[in-house]
Amino acid sequence: MALAISMEGIEARARELGVDLSAVDLDSIALPAGEDFGILSDDEEVLHSEDSPELEMGLSNIIVVDNLPVVPPEKFDKLENVIRKIYSQIGVIKENGLWMPVNPETKKTYGYCFIEYNTPQEAELAREKTNGYKLDKSHIFAVNLLDDFEKYMKVPDTWTPAEIKPYTAGENLLKWLTDEKARDQFVIRAGTLTEVYWNDARKLAPELVFQKQYWTDSFIQWSPLGTYLATVHRQGSQVWGGENGFERLMRFAHPMLKLIDFSPGERYLVTYSSHEPSNPRDTHRVVLNIFDVRTGKVMRDFKGSADDYTTGGNIGVSGVSWPIFRWGGGKDDKYFARLGKNIISVYETNTFSLLDKKSLKVENVVDFSWSPTDPIISLFVPEMGGGNQPARVSLVQIPGKEELRQKNLFSVSDCKMYWQNSGEYLAVQVDRYTKTKKSTYTGFELFRIKERDIPIEVLELENKNDKIIAFAWEPKGHRFAIIHGDGPRPDVSFYTMRTANNTNRVSKLTTLKAKQANALYWSPAGRFIVLAGLKGFNGQLEFYNVDELETMATGEHFMATDIMWDPTGRYLATAVTSVHEMENGFQIWSFNGKHLYKVSKDHFYQFIWRPRPPSLLTPEKEEEISRNLKKYSKKYEQEDQDAFNQLSEQDRKRRTQLQEEWDSWVAKWKQMHEEERAYRMELRDGEASDEEEEYEAKEVEVEEVVDVRQEVLAFDQDQE
Repeated sequence: MALAISMEGIEARARELGVDLSAVDLDSIALPAGEDFGILSDDEEVLHSEDSPELEMGLSNIIVVDNLPVVPPEKFDKLENVIRKIYSQIGVIKENGLWMPVNPETKKTYGYCFIEYNTPQEAELAREKTNGYKLDKSHIFAVNLLDDFEKYMKVPDTWTPAEIKPYTAGENLLKWLTDEKARDQFVIRAGTLTEVYWNDARKLAPELVFQKQYWTDSFIQWSPLGTYLATVHRQGSQVWGGENGFERLMRFAHPMLKLIDFSPGERYLVTYSSHEPSNPRDTHRVVLNIFDVRTGKVMRDFKGSADDYTTGGNIGVSGVSWPIFRWGGGKDDKYFARLGKNIISVYETNTFSLLDKKSLKVENVVDFSWSPTDPIISLFVPEMGGGNQPARVSLVQIPGKEELRQKNLFSVSDCKMYWQNSGEYLAVQVDRYTKTKKSTYTGFELFRIKERDIPIEVLELENKNDKIIAFAWEPKGHRFAIIHGDGPRPDVSFYTMRTANNTNRVSKLTTLKAKQANALYWSPAGRFIVLAGLKGFNGQLEFYNVDELETMATGEHFMATDIMWDPTGRYLATAVTSVHEMENGFQIWSFNGKHLYKVSKDHFYQFIWRPRPPSLLTPEKEEEISRNLKKYSKKYEQEDQDAFNQLSEQDRKRRTQLQEEWDSWVAKWKQMHEEERAYRMELRDGEASDEEEEYEAKEVEVEEVVDVRQEVLAFDQDQE
């Protein structure tokens, strides 16, 4: 390899030889292919060092297993076989990769061993799986990575106090809530652009707040209270927010990231990835991290095979259901849980360990869900023993794991649980077999959670054989809606958990017959609901007032795929995403069904309203505002009128401008026409033919032969 020569060296050598480099055409010099004679190119980034860097191998694929039995030489092989049997199930141990040091004086083992795997991932999994493994009563394994010893050895012997940094006030992450026009924000993703807008319904158009190209590699997601906007990348996730726009607030490193999930109170972020195993016969390896959102610190990680995380959830990814962890009710973020085989593992965030250091054992449990407001778990156990042991739904109080209520269910085919968002009611949709076992019918078990002894009511439809298409509770209310029926146009029924005569009895309010609907969307404020016909119904919309039991308006957004209320319940967004190639974009509607504006976007992927945190007003203050709404509304009515007048004035100015542009264009061509008058007369031998009276109308008949062959053929046929 030739020595690298700098340009200064070349110039010095040229001076020695008496060569004038300025007279040499360097561009005309052609070097042999692949040869540079050690001359560095200006556009190459070359790193030089005195010594070649050594390859840093590391010890991350080696684990240390402590608390092994101390055995004499005659028991070496037996102990080694036991250890190899345990750890070879997790990964491939390298040849001569298991070593048990021996005390040269006693000829016995020291009680620990080293195990070397092929990959650091296998070593990490072995540590996760076997740390705390109970070989017998006296020997419980303590497993660490060999890398960890080096880290702990570097801890200084003398303690030095941490440097206290001066306090600097952070940005107001909730400033967007102080918008003078009380507008809401939404984020959209279309093509390579991600954009945040104000919904300015008064101007009948969105107002751009922030946009960025290639902001995310996958998808975007608001945190539950709207404080952060999260983006997803191959290297991990990032959260954004700020007082004036969107600044990066924190990074969360997680290679090959696929999914994220916030805790309800935004304190924690769960990240997920899956990795192909080194052994093709094994399932994917799953990695889950739980980060503290503010500090970016990993509070707990979970690793294992995909088989360990396949139970429950809604969205399957690489054989794993999502969300794997379900957060406990309320905004305290105190508990989270996951479903396992015959267990529900409940963790507390104070220590990020199992509650009471053990899982809740429930034989054959297949599903569970948390109350939205309280630490109560509802769980479902199907029938066992061929129907000898009935199915059941249970309510369990956390952290005491006390069963509050249980209901046995017979001949059950399937079961779904729906919590009302205030945690006051739980509806259990139960599909039961008929006596012949050839078909099923559906009923509902309604739990009144806040009442004494948690009473349960049974609700069956008038036609209990109707198929249940959709069910939805009224937010912050006591009503619910059901779409049911087997025909192409199902019925929609409304029920209430309170009545004037008997507050503890469910009753039907009304049934709407033959509706083009297959989905229900309650306003977040209650009272109003949209009956939506998606997919086969091509985006039919009916805006319904449940207080008055009347339809306010109907509409259509052709091929709509998504429907979303804004957090205040004032506006509704409908969208056509890129699952369809045509009509991509979104439309905004008022709560009573008035179409406000439409925005078209090619390759449209996401539309998400920015959530709002709960109101800080007390129920008494909210009630006072409701009573005096007319007094408060005068201010906003005047603002609405001013905005309308402004729009009218803008529209008038726009029409005036268009008229002036048209008049100017016409005047320009008239002037040109007049200027060319003499030239036209010259072309017509002095005739001024522009005036209408100079024209003479004549009627001229023109005969045209269409097809000679057809006429001759017709003549021949007449002769025959």
